[in-house]
Amino acid sequence: MEMESMASAIGVSVPVLRFLLCFVATIPVSFFHRLVPGGATARHLYAAVTGALLSYISFGFSSNLHFFVPMLISYGSMVVVRKWCGVISFLSAMGYLIGCHVYYMSGDAWKEGGIDATGSLMVITLKVISCAINYNDGLLKEADLRESQKKNRILKLPSLIEYVGYCLCCGSHFAGPVYEIKDYLDWTERKGIWTKSEKGTPSPFLPTLRAILQAGFCMGLYLYLSPSYPLSRFSEPIYQEWGFVKRLTVQYMSGFTARWKYYFIWSISEASIIISGFGFSGWTDSSPPKARWDRAKNVDVLGVEFAKSSVELPLVWNIQVSTWLRHYVYDRLVQKGKKPGFFQLLATQTVSAVWHGLYPGYLIFFVQSALMIAGSRAIYRWQQAVPPTVKKFLMLMNFAYTLLVLNYSCIGFMVLSLHETLAAYGSVYYVGTIIPVALILLGNIIKPKSARSKARKEQ
Repeated sequence: MEMESMASAIGVSVPVLRFLLCFVATIPVSFFHRLVPGGATARHLYAAVTGALLSYISFGFSSNLHFFVPMLISYGSMVVVRKWCGVISFLSAMGYLIGCHVYYMSGDAWKEGGIDATGSLMVITLKVISCAINYNDGLLKEADLRESQKKNRILKLPSLIEYVGYCLCCGSHFAGPVYEIKDYLDWTERKGIWTKSEKGTPSPFLPTLRAILQAGFCMGLYLYLSPSYPLSRFSEPIYQEWGFVKRLTVQYMSGFTARWKYYFIWSISEASIIISGFGFSGWTDSSPPKARWDRAKNVDVLGVEFAKSSVELPLVWNIQVSTWLRHYVYDRLVQKGKKPGFFQLLATQTVSAVWHGLYPGYLIFFVQSALMIAGSRAIYRWQQAVPPTVKKFLMLMNFAYTLLVLNYSCIGFMVLSLHETLAAYGSVYYVGTIIPVALILLGNIIKPKSARSKARKEQ
């Protein structure tokens, strides 16, 4: 009864409240990880047991059974067929995740205020795939590898307890962030940047407090705005009576409002990883040196809301998943000696869409994202080839374009169904689809005469 009254007071269901309590509990659980006696093995065991326990309390016994299916298949492939373990892990883990998406229809549950373990399974899927691919990369010649492959490849098979600890550590499987097993092992064994040095051990408490305060602000703003911009608004008769500008404004505010929920989630995750010590990512070159705590950073709030170009969004939104997609999908689709193109971008966005679920809204959103980025690149190329006065206008144009298309596109991500997505897009005459396509076509017709190679490389 207490859970029901508490859930009712904040406007969520009991399962969601239970999840939120366990999710916030990852912060003290992660803090105590620092104090576990007995060396690395004890810390791996603590990570595995606490992660499984929090999952059990949040989602029930079946959650851990779902997690262990892709975990054990991937680990088994590393033991038995190392040469193909990356491919086997990718197909089996993604396949199982898709099956769970279809069976639980988790997107509909989330829209209606429900919760299940599928979101956590999404994070574990990325972890087990990256681990297997990095173990596979350990067989390849170093000269044939990219810098990210050289950095993350593993030569020795992790023990089962190391592997399970990696997958469930610090409750990061709830909502991320995704991290590399090599970094996890170095942190647990106090190697690499976590080795005691003359610079001392940096304190995580101030960065943790900053992340918690950010989480509180984000949740407060979301709770304040969300009653005014419910997802049901797009199917209400009054919405159709409004003019184009007001409908577009409502779409913008709906997308803006929804993002603060994700900012809250990722801020709590960041606090959890930071307080464990794992969030430490090295020292700055300043004098005196300062500790950096950006390993767990999954979003740059101001970077998203004031992005100058759509190309910047993957660098500031869901940062760790964007990094994973670049390293394990985008880069690996580029043939040696060739430059990436729209195919690699579209394929990466499609994998991201399928990873989120098989709802049409997800697929449309990520295809829209590929168009949005390609359109922004066209503006950027013109930007680099014009006089400074015109360049400022194009910069402002790229900023406005990013705001418009992002908030238009994300409606599909929120409403999910094909009918509701097309109805919402159609209500503003598909402006967020037509503009990117027009820019892509114009970019192929009106090509800049000169562009700085450095700027092209950055894009």
